[in-house]
Amino acid sequence: MSILPPNKKTKTIDTPKNFFIFGATMNGKSYLAGEFPNPLFLDTDGNASANPYPSIPLRNVRGKNGKITHSAVDQLDQIITELQTSKHTYETIILDVIDDIVVMIEQYVCDKAGVEALADIPFGKGYASFNSIFQQLVIELKALPLNIIYVSRIATFEENNVTIEKPSLKEKYVNVVNGNCDYMIQAKKIGKKYVRFVKDKRKNYTREGIDDERILAILDTVTGAFDKSKSASKREQDAIVKKMQEQEEEVLEESASEPQQGEKSKLYVDPPEAKELFEDLEVDPTKPPFTEPKQDSNPEGHPVSNRKRPKIK
Repeated sequence: MSILPPNKKTKTIDTPKNFFIFGATMNGKSYLAGEFPNPLFLDTDGNASANPYPSIPLRNVRGKNGKITHSAVDQLDQIITELQTSKHTYETIILDVIDDIVVMIEQYVCDKAGVEALADIPFGKGYASFNSIFQQLVIELKALPLNIIYVSRIATFEENNVTIEKPSLKEKYVNVVNGNCDYMIQAKKIGKKYVRFVKDKRKNYTREGIDDERILAILDTVTGAFDKSKSASKREQDAIVKKMQEQEEEVLEESASEPQQGEKSKLYVDPPEAKELFEDLEVDPTKPPFTEPKQDSNPEGHPVSNRKRPKIK
């Protein structure tokens, strides 16, 4: 008996399950997320009391010594395990907001290592640990048989006198999240009107391919949800590729003109000249202008910050 499937097309069922929603505060992003069926909010910004839907507050809980005693990473692990193994009626999980969860993961990794920043962990191990935890979170959420919605705030910047809006989540993290999503949707308030429109999508979805009427009803309220991407003509494609190549060449030329490592900068002063410059100030140019503050260590040998923490009664 052949294990190969019949060589013919079949009708596809293609209901989007993963969404990235971003927008400014009070612009309707959480409201849109709440329209999805049977939602559970994983709340980070303290707005749970203003939300009629079930929610779990996510936070890093610290003890009197300032160390994290129960982390958001542990919470997320417990929540995902519970969703995988128990009977429940939730159909949608909403991370509101993913920006804060990223910060909490960074805090968790730094706290475990006893440092203030990921860069303080030698050999890039801090960034490696963070990336592993973050990517694993996204992959495990996607594996759930549920709708997953990531909510992010907004950032704006100017380019050629045009204001451009994008998620406030760092681009490298947006790439991880949006790479596992079907739609990126922006929620925006214009005057007294709330609008929602597609900024990016995985493919050209069709109404006929969506078998969940509730998801279809939500997408029908989103501008561009079912618009088809247009193919460029050969002439348009050639012009686009040429412009991209010119931009790449400009970047390479700028990089080549920058001083390479080991080259003397224009501000470099040889030791004999430096000695003359610093004689009047009675400063020894061969010594650093400051000494590094000593760091205490905790019982595990990890350096800890000398910054005073507020006393907890």
